[in-house]
Formats: sequence, structure tokens, C-alpha cells
Amino acid sequence: MTRAKHYQLPPKRQKMMPDAKKQGSNEEILLADVRRLLASYTPMEAHNGDIETTEDKASASNSLPERFSEVEVKISEISSTGDGLGFVTNSDIVYVVPFTAPGDIVKAKVVNLFAKDRYTLTDFLNVVTPSSKRDDTHIGCQYFAKCSGCQFQMLSYNDQLSHKRTVIERAYENFCTLAPELVPSVGDTIGSPLQYGYRTKLTPHFDKPRENRNGNADAEAVEGEHSETDQSKDVPSIGFMLKGRRKVLDIEDCPIGTDAVRAGMKSERDRVAREIRNYKRGATLLLRENTTRTSISPSSSYTSPIVNDNTLPDTKQHNTRHSKRTDTPPDMGSTQTPLHTTKPNFVDSKTCITDFNATTTEYIDSYFFQNTAGAFFQNNNSILPRFTAYIRENILSSISAAKPIKYLIDAYCGSGLFTVTLSSLFIASMGIDISQASIDAARLNAAANNISNTTFMAASASALFKEVQFTADETVVVIDPPRKGCDDEFLSQLLLFGPQRIVYVSCNVHTQARDVSILVDGNSGRKYDIESLRGFDFFPQTGHVEGVAILNRSQDVESKGKTDQDQRQ
Repeated sequence: MTRAKHYQLPPKRQKMMPDAKKQGSNEEILLADVRRLLASYTPMEAHNGDIETTEDKASASNSLPERFSEVEVKISEISSTGDGLGFVTNSDIVYVVPFTAPGDIVKAKVVNLFAKDRYTLTDFLNVVTPSSKRDDTHIGCQYFAKCSGCQFQMLSYNDQLSHKRTVIERAYENFCTLAPELVPSVGDTIGSPLQYGYRTKLTPHFDKPRENRNGNADAEAVEGEHSETDQSKDVPSIGFMLKGRRKVLDIEDCPIGTDAVRAGMKSERDRVAREIRNYKRGATLLLRENTTRTSISPSSSYTSPIVNDNTLPDTKQHNTRHSKRTDTPPDMGSTQTPLHTTKPNFVDSKTCITDFNATTTEYIDSYFFQNTAGAFFQNNNSILPRFTAYIRENILSSISAAKPIKYLIDAYCGSGLFTVTLSSLFIASMGIDISQASIDAARLNAAANNISNTTFMAASASALFKEVQFTADETVVVIDPPRKGCDDEFLSQLLLFGPQRIVYVSCNVHTQARDVSILVDGNSGRKYDIESLRGFDFFPQTGHVEGVAILNRSQDVESKGKTDQDQRQ
């Protein structure tokens, strides 16, 4: 291999490196996997199978690739970020190669080298020798290996689920400070009923093309960035980011979207092509599935609850979780041709909503939810019945306690997913969220489902438990924070309140592992034991996994607290 000079860490990368508290960023997650792999690596793992010599060791320690050189890499494993990690012959540099499977031998182009941490980011070029794990007949999208959205379409679904269990295991190895014996085995990942056609929301985007002095669109593009079927050369690429680039890849169809969302994508692309000169800047488009349910059984008393579109609050001021937009023309509404799904007792009619401030409807089993279209709600409806059923079956402890759990606090409640679906298990439930718009939606959803034992309150995380009247010994708290996890102030309050049980749901199992460490270590005289850990595959074909950790308040601490109290008396 050609020896190259040592590259310095780019300034932007330096800013992204983790501080003393682990933040669970992709860079930090990747670096933890790289360090673990390097600690166990020997050059014999290189794909030529040669045995390492003293000379090889020296070469391996000093061989750094030239930027933009092409190398042949044997993939050792998949990282927790979804990219392959591998080596070239007689080198101890880890090559990060997207769209690869363990055992693949691939050609890749070096893009960035981080010499201090001994890894390099690369572009995937082609497969030289496929491994037994790779089966390209599984690939269901023409844009795979270009689009940054999916990583695993070449893997069997069982291998995807197995890998996601490994992601959780690594998260608790790398981001959790607990002794291994305090962390239970991770359960098998619960899969999605649909592996394609599952996403009920997509947000493709486009940049306004620059214009030259003659008023013509700038033709700058990359290979595969723009479709040959564009209606006008002035129409920019509409889609998602090209892997490893700050460029939009033109995408005409996304097969992980539901049929209604895919139909909406086609119609929105056509509309933007017609109206492109109305946009002064780029925009993010919204494609959100909406369901209208109609009873078809004469014996059924079911009627679909109706909430007027105007009853949900305008989220322009309150909602901070939806995608950034610029220049939204006033005539954006929805696709008008419904797609019908017939069940024994009802017909679901699916349409695609394209207005961020419109109201959308979803059904989870018999529960009915309405949300502002641009607001956050889980994007895989097919797995939600399994997911909510698992929470229902495990939220109450099987261990006999002096006082049974009677109350639920749903922190970060959003529009009431857990508060509504779990309400029948409790005497009273309270949903709390920082967003007033979310609280307004949650109240409407509770009323629409005829649930009367719930209350909702808008409060910041720093004041979450101040108004709670429930007895901690009889309360379970569900927390479902954003990717950054819980802040120290919230965790301190939670430990001070000390509920009997905690269910921690997370879209970032690495920050979950960090936070669970704090809860198990404890303070304020309270600490917790981990009862179970399990993943849910909300996003098949991608590297993402949703984690559920269930914790019980430590019996040892409870006993000690009672003894101390008795002694004081």
C-alpha cells in the first residue's frame, strides 16, 4: 500500500468530538466501535490470510492511505451506525465502508482519514467477493447504495434483527458504566410486520438551483443525483441526501413508504415541477399518511370518532420537532385519491397529507389518534400494536410489592400514545410534555377515545414532578425522550421522586444506556435494578433500533430506607 502523510482532524470534526459526558452522537458511537475492533484486531484477519511478521507489524502501524485512493477491504463487522468496518492487508487502520455485510471483500475510495483514531471514512464502490451474509436479491430500491436512508437491504431480515440486538449490547458495553453483572441479557429484537411499505411519513427536500447571469439553472450535479425524466432542467433534485455528500439525490419513489405516501411523493414531485418558479428557496416536503375508517359490519356499533381539522392547534409557533421548511406555497393540501384496505369489520381509506398544519388520523388497534401532520408521531404504524402490547404486558411488575401500582406518569407524552393506550391499567394517569401543542392534542385524543382517568400538563423537564400528587410507591413512570436522552436535572428529579417502576423507551439506545447507568447507580437514597432490555425494529432496512428498558426500584435500598426511618423514630 502507498504510504501517505498523516492527515489532521478537520476543524468541523474536532467540534463534533464528545465532551466529558457521552452524547450518543454518530461520531462517538462509531469511534467506540472502532476502538473495540482495533483492540481485538490482528493482521491475520486481512483477506489474504497471510501470517503476521515483525516487518508486517511495523508496516501496519505506519501505513496510511492516500486520500481518494482506492483500496480493497475485507469487512469484519457492521458498526452500530450501520456501516461496515474492515481492514486492508497488513494495516491496522479501520476502514468504514457503507452498504457492506460482514465477510464482504469490497472496493472503496478513501474520503477522510482520522489518523489519531486510526480509521478512515470511505465511499463504497463495488463488491469484489460477496460474503454468505449478502444477498442482493433482497434489495428493493433502485437507489440503494447511493441514498443515505437505508443501509441493510442486502441482508436477510433475521440478520438485521440479530444485528440490532448487538447494537443494544454494544451500547450497554460502551455507554453504560455499570458492572456487566448488573446488565441483563438483551432480548431478541421484535420485528416489524412490514419490512417495506411501512413508513407513514417521509420528508423529501430540494434546494433551489442557482441561476447564472443568463437566468438559466446551474447544471452542477453528481452522477445519479438527478433523474433523466425531469419535466424541466430548472427542477432541482427532490429526494434525500446522497450518502456521504451534502447533495440531494433525486428520488422518484421510496419503497419503504406506505402506498399512500408513495402516491403522495409522485404527486408532490409533479406539483413542484409545475410550480418551481414560485419557490425562492428550497423546501422540505411533507408526506404523511392519513386514515379514514368506515364500519362495514351491520352488527357493529363502532363509529369512527370525528374531530374537526380546526380543533388541533396551529403548530407554527409551538411545534419545534417538525422538519425545517422554507417557502411553502398556499395550495399544499393532500392527495385526493384514497387507497382502500378492507378488514372484516371496516374499511380503511388512506390518503397522503402534504400540509404541515393539517390534521392526520391514525389507528392503533381500536385506539384513535389525531395529530398535527408536521408534529412528531411514530412513523411505522404496522409495529405499534406489537409495541404497545409489549409495554402493556410488562409495565406492571410481576414481583409482589407492599403497594400495587395504581398510577402512571407519561413523561415526554407527545400526543398521548402511552397515556391513552395504557390508561385502562391504572386508576389515574398523567401525561406531561414541554409542548403545549402536544398537550392539546393529547387531551383531544383522550376525549376521542372516551378516556376519563387521564390528565395532561405542559411543563418543562426541569419542573416535571412538581405538580404530581401520585404516591411514588404506587406509580410507574414511562419516559420517551428525544435522541439526546434525559438531562441531569430530569434524572435527579426522577430519582428524588423515586417511582416504584420505570419504563425507558428510546430512539437512541446509547443515550438510554448512559441514563440507565445513572438510575441504577442512584442518588437521593434511591436506585434501580434493570429487569429487562429489548429492541424493536421500527425502521427495517436501516441501522436504527428502538430500545425498551424496564427498571424496578431496588429492594435493598427500600429496606435500608425503612430501617433508617425506624431508627430515627
